[in-house]
Amino acid sequence: MVVINKVCLAVALAAVLAVSGCSRQQSDWEKTRTANTTDAYELFLKKYPKGEFTAQAQARVKELYEERDWQKARDTDTLEGYQAFLKQYPEGKWTEEARIRVENFTLASAPSNTTPPGAETTPPETSPPQASPKKTAPAPKPAPKTSSTRAPSKSSGAYAIQLGAFKSGADAANKRWTKLEKEYPKLLSGLSPKVSPKKGASGTLYRLQVAKLSEARAGAICKTLKAHSQACVLIHP
Repeated sequence: MVVINKVCLAVALAAVLAVSGCSRQQSDWEKTRTANTTDAYELFLKKYPKGEFTAQAQARVKELYEERDWQKARDTDTLEGYQAFLKQYPEGKWTEEARIRVENFTLASAPSNTTPPGAETTPPETSPPQASPKKTAPAPKPAPKTSSTRAPSKSSGAYAIQLGAFKSGADAANKRWTKLEKEYPKLLSGLSPKVSPKKGASGTLYRLQVAKLSEARAGAICKTLKAHSQACVLIHP
C-alpha cells in the first residue's frame, strides 16, 4: 500500500511539473511574440530547442532576418545589393521584387543610343572623285528653316517606362499593372501597358512596359513611383 502511494505521488508530481513546464513555455512564447525581435526569438530557441513553439519561432526569426536584409537592399538601392539579397534568399518573400529590380538596373545600364534591330548603319563618307576644274554657278543661299525642318521635340511621345520584369509569366505582369493602377489612378490615367517577353539564360522575363510617352510624363511617373519605393526605369528612344 505504501509503495502504491509513493508511485501515485511520483506520477502526480511529474504531472504537476509537466503542467508547470508547459505553462512556463507558453508564457515565454507569448512574451517573445510580443517583443517580436530576432534577439527575443533566438533566446527562446536557445531555451526551448525542441519545444512546442520551436518551429514557429524558427520560421519567424527567418522572416525577420529577410525583412531586415531586404530593407538594407532597398536603402542602398544598387544592382549589387539586390543581387546579394537574391543569393541569400533565392525563395523568399521579397525574391520576386528583387528580381524585378535587378532586371530594371540591367535595362537602365544599357546604352540608350544603340542602333535599333534591323536598322542600317550609315556608311562612312567618301571623298567624291576629282573632276576637271570648270566654272560653276554660285551656290544658292540656304532656305530659311520652316516648322517642318525643326528638330523633333523631346516630348514627341517616343519615351517608355518599365515597371517590372516577371519570371512567373505574363499574368504576374498584368496583376502588377492592376495593382499600380489602383494605387496611382491619376498618375497612370489613360495609359495602356504592354507585356514584352525577353528570353535570357535563366528563362523568359515578362517585362511590364508603357510606351509612347513624352519625356516629361515618363520622368514624372518614374519620379513619383520611385519616391514610393516602386520599380520604374525610363527607356530612352
